[in-house]
Amino acid sequence: MSEPAKLQDRLRAEFAEEPNDGGAPRNEGGEPGEGVRAAGPSVDVAGQASFDQAFTSAIVAGLTLLSAGLVLVTGILQDFHIAAFSLGTIGIAGAILVVRNGLHSAQRNGRRAEQHHDRHWEQNETAAVTAAIHDILRDIVMVRSLDGRILRANAVLSDLVGIVDPTGLSCSEIGLDFRSQALPYHYDVEITTPGGARIYAWHDITIRDPSTGELVIHSIARDVTEERRAENEREIARRRAEMESETKSRLLATVSHEIRTPLSGILGMSHLIGQTRLTAEQKNYLAGIRQSGHALVQLVDDLLDFSTIEAGRFQLRPCEEPVRPLLESVVEMLSPRAHEKGIEIGSFVSADVPAVMLFDGPRLRQVLYNVIGNAVKFTPTGGVYLETALDGEHVVVTVTDSGPGMTAEEQARVFEAFEQAGGVSQRRGGTGLGLAISARILREAGGALTLASELGRGSTFTIRMPAAPSLAPVSARSGPLRGSAVFLFAPEGPASRALKRTIETLGGTCRHLAEVNEALEIAKGAVAFPLTDIIVDNRLSGDFRRELAHLPVFADPRTRRVYLVNPEERTGRAIGNGEGYDAWLIRPLRERSLIEVLRGRMKGIEIRDAINDNRPVLSEPPTDDVAPRPPRPQRPAGRVLLAEDDPINAMLVRSMLSKAGFAVECVEDFPALLSALGGDGPRPDMVITDVGMPGGEGREVIRAIASAENAVPVIVLTADRRPALHQDLIACGAACVMVKPAEPPVLLSEVSRLMAAQVSN
Repeated sequence: MSEPAKLQDRLRAEFAEEPNDGGAPRNEGGEPGEGVRAAGPSVDVAGQASFDQAFTSAIVAGLTLLSAGLVLVTGILQDFHIAAFSLGTIGIAGAILVVRNGLHSAQRNGRRAEQHHDRHWEQNETAAVTAAIHDILRDIVMVRSLDGRILRANAVLSDLVGIVDPTGLSCSEIGLDFRSQALPYHYDVEITTPGGARIYAWHDITIRDPSTGELVIHSIARDVTEERRAENEREIARRRAEMESETKSRLLATVSHEIRTPLSGILGMSHLIGQTRLTAEQKNYLAGIRQSGHALVQLVDDLLDFSTIEAGRFQLRPCEEPVRPLLESVVEMLSPRAHEKGIEIGSFVSADVPAVMLFDGPRLRQVLYNVIGNAVKFTPTGGVYLETALDGEHVVVTVTDSGPGMTAEEQARVFEAFEQAGGVSQRRGGTGLGLAISARILREAGGALTLASELGRGSTFTIRMPAAPSLAPVSARSGPLRGSAVFLFAPEGPASRALKRTIETLGGTCRHLAEVNEALEIAKGAVAFPLTDIIVDNRLSGDFRRELAHLPVFADPRTRRVYLVNPEERTGRAIGNGEGYDAWLIRPLRERSLIEVLRGRMKGIEIRDAINDNRPVLSEPPTDDVAPRPPRPQRPAGRVLLAEDDPINAMLVRSMLSKAGFAVECVEDFPALLSALGGDGPRPDMVITDVGMPGGEGREVIRAIASAENAVPVIVLTADRRPALHQDLIACGAACVMVKPAEPPVLLSEVSRLMAAQVSN
């Protein structure tokens, strides 16, 4: 049944009874129904009523006068002169009143008739103007009966359908195709015209015909062909954009997987090589390989993050995490780049920053890496200084460099994707995504990344990251360096500035000097406080040894001497008493290292490469060239079943586990993995598998392993870093999901943890 036919049935049922006198009914659109009547008949009725009333008044007045005359004549004939005169006067007065009232009524009725006529004229004029407007706009105006037959229509409909007089026809007979819309009584109507198909927005309302009083359907339609075409094109463009975005995401995920797999082999093999005996030159080459590999991993992560943000799938995952170690690890990771350029990098954390806070640590680490790395990259001399403080519910990190600064134009576009400031050689050093991604991450998180720069004066980036206090109680800091009096002999720069402020923040006192002459003046005079520690920068160690070391104020044997050095500039041997130093500190400093050394609990540090920790240890560093091996599991070594289809990664993980004391069996696909688990041989204690291998679907295989009797823990290694996939794998039964390339110490630690949990259960 067509839409007009359905409307007819509904209207017949709704208006089956005539409306009562209580008020005029209203149609579906809220328009008056019976109140819309013809003005012409109303005018005629009013005029006729006025005439009838005047005629009646005249007859009554005449009869009254006749009666008064008869009473007067009769009274005179009967000698009732007074009574006859009185009654006659009364009759004449009544006749006059009747005539007067009749005249007034006639005047009122005339005015009413004139008003009715004016309203009728106004209605006709409004209807004519409205019809003219509809004709100019090429709108269709149509009146139909409840059975759908056309009663009348304007000329626009005839022009469109090519029928001179459509009266008596239905909409379907003249070729109108109705399509329902979301709103009731609204339709899109397609009309085939000689110039092609046109689409009209059609609206029906139900009223009473003023001339007949019958219910009719009044329809108005306007041409919306261009609007509908534009909407259709926008919808097609939106769907195409969504498909392209999905295709791009799949492409990036695939490329990420294909890049991460060989990267895992490169970084893993470089770790294994680092376990062997190497010359100093070989160590430098190896450090370059690892640094390049990590830079490539960062580039892949940036591309994936950019795609995720563009697709609107960005999510924060706040958790409780220490603030200072995170900042220190990022600064340490970037310090080799700074030291290679001959610039300094220093970091100071205000005392008001809690030890543990609730925030998204990986996101903040990524932002810090991009912003600080950008500052190091564009700073040729001087250095980069970080200052971290708490501002309400935000951790605020200010990164200030002594670089060339930026123009207003460069500042306006530095946060745009694939844009870089600086010279041509500097622009070739990256993709221009780092700052754009960092700004988007902070904006999505409710923070901000802002820039203040002046050409020739350097730049200052301010990072604001939302953070909340830890839910767990945290012990208050009580000045761990209270009582320490430190003399710092180091060049001016971010490192010495950060060191001095850190000592003072931790409760100690620090006097910093960078010139020998200034130190001699202090030595010749009286030192304001007894020294507990002397920290000498390796760049000024020669001046200190020649000019200052023998002076009484600095030669007190109770004063601890600490040697401050870059990791790249120290040798493998310890600085002994022959050089007069009692302990080491390495730039950039960790707060814990500084406290332990200045309190006398530590005197050395472990050998580290460009990205390792520098936390101090009690013993002297090893003097040979062999780096320490990873710790073995605390429990006896177990059996590990390794499923990996890439031979390089399989060899890497197998070598790593074998060196740690585990027995490793390798398979290359999912059927071999399931066969090894179901065979008669010794059952493994753990399974390490890739999620994408031949012979099956990774989730189903993991679910089958986890649901089997005597299930073993499963560690999944995957190059896909999507959080949704990781959650699916955990839901399928995986004990741990790690992204390639997995850091060897982290992987070994996780294997040991799961092995220990397996034994305890």
